[in-house]
Amino acid sequence: MTTASATTDDSGTGDAGPESAGPDSPGSAQAGAGTGADAGAGADPGSDAPQGDARPEARLEAAVRAAEQALIEFEIAVETFRVEVENFSRLHHQKLGPMYSRLDELDAQIAEAQAARTGDPEDIRKADEARARVMPMPGVEELFHGWMDSEGLFPEAVAMLTDQPVRPPQRVRPSDEARKLYRELARKAHPDLAQDEDERMRRDEFISRVNAAYARGDEALLRELSEEWAAGPVPKEWKPSRSEELYARLEWLSERKEMLTLVAHELEESAIGAMLKLAPDDPDRLLEEIAEQLLTQVGEREAELAKLVG
Repeated sequence: MTTASATTDDSGTGDAGPESAGPDSPGSAQAGAGTGADAGAGADPGSDAPQGDARPEARLEAAVRAAEQALIEFEIAVETFRVEVENFSRLHHQKLGPMYSRLDELDAQIAEAQAARTGDPEDIRKADEARARVMPMPGVEELFHGWMDSEGLFPEAVAMLTDQPVRPPQRVRPSDEARKLYRELARKAHPDLAQDEDERMRRDEFISRVNAAYARGDEALLRELSEEWAAGPVPKEWKPSRSEELYARLEWLSERKEMLTLVAHELEESAIGAMLKLAPDDPDRLLEEIAEQLLTQVGEREAELAKLVG
């Protein structure tokens, strides 16, 4: 079995990769990849940056590349382990699910037989709880497959059940004020008035919003759009320097690595992940051992039930 792991080198940029993890390495998926902003301080640009590159950003660029590669390897390891957990979970459900269901049914029958013999209210309550675990009640949405929810039947469902056609949405008749606003905006913001391609794209996007608002007869939105157009185009956003972009990239890589570490931890601490760690090299054998234990429990429950009802 492969589980996610990563190691941190002395530079701080990290070197991540999948490793084999057994029951003695529960923290393998959480080992640091070192993708944080501190990677820029210890990174050696000699191997990544061009020789003689005296740019101040060269060292940061090398740190970013190293951190990106470490994160990629870490993501591959985490995803590999996630797939293994998912596959083992599916096999666990397919092979052992019927046995768990049989045990639940036997527990319910034993509780019911005990309650029938004693008539004790507490035994009756326990029997009801055991039976409820065997037959969970589905939700309303599951029962009616999209025909209704907790609020009742959907209009389309009512129409189908009563053999009535589903009514199309009523057509909206824009008010005189909405028509006036629309015409003013169309004249002012028409794409044909653009002087360059960027301006044409801005006008196209704006007019599409105007058309959508007019189609709905949304007078208030048309008024807001009129005020927006009168205010003029939004000033171009400030762009960070190359160094600021690189520092921001390192920060994002660090946050991404922390998120993946949490994912790996949850996978390893899950019931299926913990089972996988018990037999990383032969999970099928583990399923067989669990199945043998469940069969033994089924036999014990059947014998207990036979005594109660016999």
